[in-house]
Amino acid sequence: MAAISLKNIVKRYGDGYPAVNDVSLDIADGEFMILVGPSGCGKSTLLRMIVGLEDITSGDLSIGGRRVNELAPRERKLAMVFQNYALYPHLTVYENIAFPLRLAKQPDETVREKVEKVAELLELKEHLHRKPSQLSGGQRQRVAMGRAIVREAEAFLFDEPLSNLDAKLRGQMRTEISRLQRRLGTTTVYVTHDQTEAMTLGDRVAVLRKGVLQQCATPRELYEHPVNLFVAGFIGAPPMNLLPATVTNGKVELPFCTVPIPSGIDPAAAEGKLLVAGLRPGHFEDAAYVDAAKRNRGQTFEATVDVTEWLGNEQYAYVPYESPEEIRAQVDALATELDMEAMRPQLIISLDPASRIKEGRPAQFWVDTSRMHLFNPQTGNNLAGQREPDTQPA
Repeated sequence: MAAISLKNIVKRYGDGYPAVNDVSLDIADGEFMILVGPSGCGKSTLLRMIVGLEDITSGDLSIGGRRVNELAPRERKLAMVFQNYALYPHLTVYENIAFPLRLAKQPDETVREKVEKVAELLELKEHLHRKPSQLSGGQRQRVAMGRAIVREAEAFLFDEPLSNLDAKLRGQMRTEISRLQRRLGTTTVYVTHDQTEAMTLGDRVAVLRKGVLQQCATPRELYEHPVNLFVAGFIGAPPMNLLPATVTNGKVELPFCTVPIPSGIDPAAAEGKLLVAGLRPGHFEDAAYVDAAKRNRGQTFEATVDVTEWLGNEQYAYVPYESPEEIRAQVDALATELDMEAMRPQLIISLDPASRIKEGRPAQFWVDTSRMHLFNPQTGNNLAGQREPDTQPA
């Protein structure tokens, strides 16, 4: 195992475009680090620079304390799992897993012991004599993982390994990868555009935007304390509600109610400005289901529901509102960048499944105002500023 350190990493192509722009990131020994962001953000390019498949324009890359910028991929002692599995169709599962050991000219007995050990770990023993075409997508991905594990590499690198699987199988493989990484304790860098994978797998998550690192923190920190509008809009499903807000006399005027300004924000600095308020759907409730113990943390308001969605274990209400053109344009531009449908000016509220709120009727809602964020619509920055970064795992 080994720590991986990136210092001011830049990747420029022939036209001068910085696919990765001044990224600095320290990945601890044994840490599971996720690189996430929309298509074209530079996450796969960064991964390929770590493994040595892309040259580094400037900056320093160290693995285990050794600078490796000029080292060939085979000299970096890393193992990579690709999106398309990259298995040899004419070889059996056994020989696919054994391939890196054959290249290293290890004795047959050593090869057999290592392959069987890995096959048992990945529940592939009964498939060792099959060809890849005889396996399911999940089994083929486990073979690709087995080939990486058998190398006893210093770190594993995953490039969107689950994107070719159906939704149910992705969930199963996600659990298997997490369990496997915890068992092996190997430093892992995992690229994905799927925020569910990012939030469930990683010790920490690095969010990239157009080649620039936006925030690196634990999944909980990203969800609860995004540093800017981009992170706030990218993390969370359903997405965070981004509402027009104006601060007047130390109070925040929202489309539905006026609430206290959040702690950590200077009221004088925000006074009279048009801002963007961020509130997650889960920070709202049907007022009838709010515990008395927490009612004072928020505020009750009335609004007319346009649409409700009942999904059995969860329920959502959608409430339209009017939004100034300036804020609506900002939110629509963010939705386009995140490859999402345009965010209509509507409040998404997460309800208790037992709630009986009806479409087309006014209803009483409660909002936890202590969880609200305020963003500058021009810079996108969270007015509360950046919190202290999470400590790395021991």
